[in-house]
Amino acid sequence: MEAWPFDQASNVTAITTRQVLEDGHPILRVTHYSDDHSWAFLCGTTDNTDDGRIVGMGTALQIDPSLRDIADLPVGWCALRKSVDSPWQRAKDPSA
Repeated sequence: MEAWPFDQASNVTAITTRQVLEDGHPILRVTHYSDDHSWAFLCGTTDNTDDGRIVGMGTALQIDPSLRDIADLPVGWCALRKSVDSPWQRAKDPSA
């Protein structure tokens, strides 16, 4: 069994979208917030607050095991990709 990769425990909540959880949309944007070290795993198809959902960190990793590749993302940074076949691109996120 691999070691847990994130700075938050697997049972800690994170932000995601209805589209990821209910419609199977891929996670294409990840943000690691600087204010509380929380995470968001987003599809990039909506910014409607009604689509926001809570997910456990462990569930997010089950949905997309490639999140392990960016688990060391510094606070205040985001990672983006165009599709699940594209590599993650990291950048400082001034809004995070």
